[in-house]
Amino acid sequence: MKFSGIDYEYLFEWMKKNNYVNWQTILEKKIAENLSPKRWGDLPYWQSSLEKLPELQTNVYEVESVISVGHPKEINPSNSEILRSCLKNLHPWRKGPFSLFGIDIDSEWKANLKWDRLLPNIDSLEGKLVLDIGCGNGYYMHRMINERAKRVIGIDPSVKFLYQFYAIKKYIKKDTPIDIVPLKDDDLPDSLPIFDTVFSMGVLSHRKDPIKHLRNVMKCIKPGGQVVLETLVINEDHRHSLQPQSRYAKMRNIWELPTPTLLKEWLNKCDFLNPKVVDITTTSTKEQRTTEWMMFESLENFLDSSDPDKTIEGYPAPTRIIMTAQAPQ
Repeated sequence: MKFSGIDYEYLFEWMKKNNYVNWQTILEKKIAENLSPKRWGDLPYWQSSLEKLPELQTNVYEVESVISVGHPKEINPSNSEILRSCLKNLHPWRKGPFSLFGIDIDSEWKANLKWDRLLPNIDSLEGKLVLDIGCGNGYYMHRMINERAKRVIGIDPSVKFLYQFYAIKKYIKKDTPIDIVPLKDDDLPDSLPIFDTVFSMGVLSHRKDPIKHLRNVMKCIKPGGQVVLETLVINEDHRHSLQPQSRYAKMRNIWELPTPTLLKEWLNKCDFLNPKVVDITTTSTKEQRTTEWMMFESLENFLDSSDPDKTIEGYPAPTRIIMTAQAPQ
């Protein structure tokens, strides 16, 4: 079944096979609503970019720091220019890096660095059903599949990222068990405790009600399953949070930045067990920066030029935490 050029045939077949028919019905309705030109004026342009991608065959799908699909020898100069143009039409590329048939997509975030900090500290994904909330263009989903996850489903309301993901997926095996659907966590069913591992990375600080987000995460996890939570924090040893007056690092939609202590309390309040801090890292301009594939302002522009330990508004510079916790048995 296709929606605005996106083919969900294999995902829906898997849902029918596993008797998730009720969820499939919800998804079909939500996808149709969210992939509407009435909602996204540029959607026909993004869809056209996807449809204009050249038809190419490859068996190259290498998942390391760079997600590499195809080899430069498998594409002629004319098709290479078409491919580059279509990918550029989907600017900005926030997460990566990717390489398609020798075209290197140097994304704003070197997401491989976060993955390297995270992977040694989480439960094995082998044979697991995984949900990635706020998945962006799916960079981390490829990394999860490479860790032998059984299936990875991503949700993200930003439809342009959806088209970036399917531009990459066009050139890998059609039945590779990864898909993104254009949803928010609020759109998930009230009772869907089917996922062994749920990732929420870069989402919590964008929610007006962080407790509601954590409860949305909880309702998706199997008993005993793991949540991997990554978010902005204020790295101080107290129970308070920072609530920016207007913007934080030029972002309008940052509502509350907890300390690690308070974040643990939030997880406990939502009945998660054994919350554990596995990493706290201040974001550097080596990890987040402006590139050819993301030409807007980036971290360098968000910091005080005379004091890089502060944002341009005078708040502590962006620091990100990775925590894990378990759902009750």
